[in-house]
Amino acid sequence: MTAAFNYFNHTVQDMGSGVMDLATDTLMFMLTNTLPVATNHVYSDISGTELANGNGYTTGGGVVPSTSYTLSSSTSTLAASAFTWTSGPGNMGPFRYVVAYDGTPATKTLLGWWDYGSSLTLLGASGQQFIASPNGSLLFTVTHA
Repeated sequence: MTAAFNYFNHTVQDMGSGVMDLATDTLMFMLTNTLPVATNHVYSDISGTELANGNGYTTGGGVVPSTSYTLSSSTSTLAASAFTWTSGPGNMGPFRYVVAYDGTPATKTLLGWWDYGSSLTLLGASGQQFIASPNGSLLFTVTHA
């Protein structure tokens, strides 16, 4: 299932001002069933809507295993490997949105989110998996002058 990436309003500014260092910082994915608000800025703005801890999900989400950030004179590109959640022993969910954030700064700056179109619940008894790889390995590209 493919989902479009939605930036938080401050993302590009935070990338340019050095609030985030996507070349070295830790990228995180978290799950929520509540539509993020584009004006949210940091993890604490949305942590209250995060999926509950347990049944295969850990509060704060998961650390993306590997990332690659490329900056040129005209584009900034962030690629990442997939992150997998496995349900169990009970059901995990529901969730509809995967939120990406920079886990390194104390404020945990939000990057953006993907909308999967409808709520999903992973069945714990069967150990169902959800793989967060929203656009393959390419998370986003920002074009700048």
